[in-house]
Formats: sequence, structure tokens, C-alpha cells
Amino acid sequence: MTWSGLYTALITPFKEEQLDEEGLRQNIRAQRASGVDGIVLLGTTGEVATLTEDEKEQILLIGREEAGDLPLIVGTGDNCTQTTIENTQRAAEYGADSALVIAPYYNKPTQEGLYRHFKAISENSPIDLIIYNIPGRTAVNIEIQTLKRVAALPHVVGVKESSGDLGQVSDIVSQIKRDSPNFSLLAGDDSLTLPIMAMGGDGVISGMCNLVPKKMQELVTACLDHDFTYARRVHYELLPLFKAASFETNPIPLKAAMALCGLPAGEPRLPLCPLSSANLEKLKETLEWSKKFL
Repeated sequence: MTWSGLYTALITPFKEEQLDEEGLRQNIRAQRASGVDGIVLLGTTGEVATLTEDEKEQILLIGREEAGDLPLIVGTGDNCTQTTIENTQRAAEYGADSALVIAPYYNKPTQEGLYRHFKAISENSPIDLIIYNIPGRTAVNIEIQTLKRVAALPHVVGVKESSGDLGQVSDIVSQIKRDSPNFSLLAGDDSLTLPIMAMGGDGVISGMCNLVPKKMQELVTACLDHDFTYARRVHYELLPLFKAASFETNPIPLKAAMALCGLPAGEPRLPLCPLSSANLEKLKETLEWSKKFL
């Protein structure tokens, strides 16, 4: 399948420090009703690093059940290649349509090591693979020459690009998508959805979609329709929320905003902690200002 459009990087709601299963179901149903193109589970926004194996399996079960016919992308990446392979195979068993595979973090592999890592995963994956480049969290950037090699591997169908480097985005479009137009380029930063899609990107994996899915859908649809005049208008309406999402580490501000809006979220798990009181006041002001657009 072609991966384009709007995909929600779903938060993991907690209640009294436990997985809020009913809240998770409610959030997925709300996303389906809003018309998103797919759901992403067990990603950065979902606080996957602090989930137990039992919780991950329960999230996969609930996610597949509630997503229905919506495509399901599951974060399976780890800094161990073999663990990533096992996670990807398990996600496939639970009905995932694609795996989101982050570059190994902490290890700081060379570019050749990155290629061999993704090659081993591709050779053992029963589902599509979307590569996830976010050097701010992994300490290593997947350089364009490496990504070109990785894009040619079996099952690799796209990249979630979160480097923040629009020059690198240009290289992906001109050096990979030019020859492989079905290779998907998905923005990984809400605030860069417009520029990345204007440059030739196919959509976004969005954290803000948890809070304002219909408004994000407006933005992505306008970009896909090449109506960039309207897309700019929506972008600037959403910009204060995009900025608020960066008050502190993702998904701290996002979960706080969802809680203020009455959506299932709960507090983040340690080592993340609740939004500071000063930033909470700024967030409340942002939400109040944004009401006129949302």
C-alpha cells in the first residue's frame, strides 16, 4: 500500500500510573471518527520506552481491534538488531500493517552499521518498514547515501523524517523519490508538515493529531490537493499549538493539553514528569487563544 496522508502518533493514556485501556479505546475511536488515515502505536509519543511487555501486547490487541480497517503502524525499533526483528515479527502477528523502525539509539553506529541493521530487519520482516530518522533522540543521523541504500531493501517503503533539516528533505525528494515515487516521505514534526509536503512529502505522523485531528486533516488534505494558500492559513492557525507542544519534552505538553480538554491522557511516566506550573499557565493561554480556530 501507499503510505500517504495523516497518521496519528497515539499517546498512551494512564490512570493512577496504570494503562488506561478504556481511555485508549476512546482515543482510537475518536481518531477513526475524525477521518485520519491510520494509527501509530508504541512510538515516542506513546512513551514506549516506559511500557512493560504485557502493556505493549495489550496496546497491540486493543489497537488492532479498535482501529478496524484503518492501517496500523507499530513502533518496533530498538538499539538491538535482534530485538527489533523480534518486535517487528510480533507486531505482524498482532495485525500491524507496517513497522516504524527508529535508528538505533545510544550505540551510535556508523553509517555502514545503520545499513546492516536495517538490512537484517528487512530480511526478516513480514510487513512494510518505515524508517524513522530522529537524530535528536538517537544521536545519529541517517545520511542520504545510507538512506538510498536502505530504501532499496525489501519491505522498506518510506521514512519518517524528523531531523529538522530541510536540506536533507530536499535530498530525499531529489535523490530517492525521483527514481522511486512510491517511497513515502512522512514528516515527523507537526510544525514542518507544510514545508515538507510542499517540497514533495506525502504526509505526516502527527502527535498534535491526538488533540486536533480534524484541523490536522485540513492541513494535510490542503497540502495533498496542492492548495498551499489554504494550507498556509491552517498552518499559522495551528502554529501556537505546535510551539506549545515543545514547551517541554514530547509528550509532556501534549498530554497536559489533552487532559485540559477532557481527553483521556493522564500524566507521563517517569523519567518524564508533569508539565511545570509556569508552562501549564502558558499552555492554558495557548488553548484559550486557539479556540477561535479549532
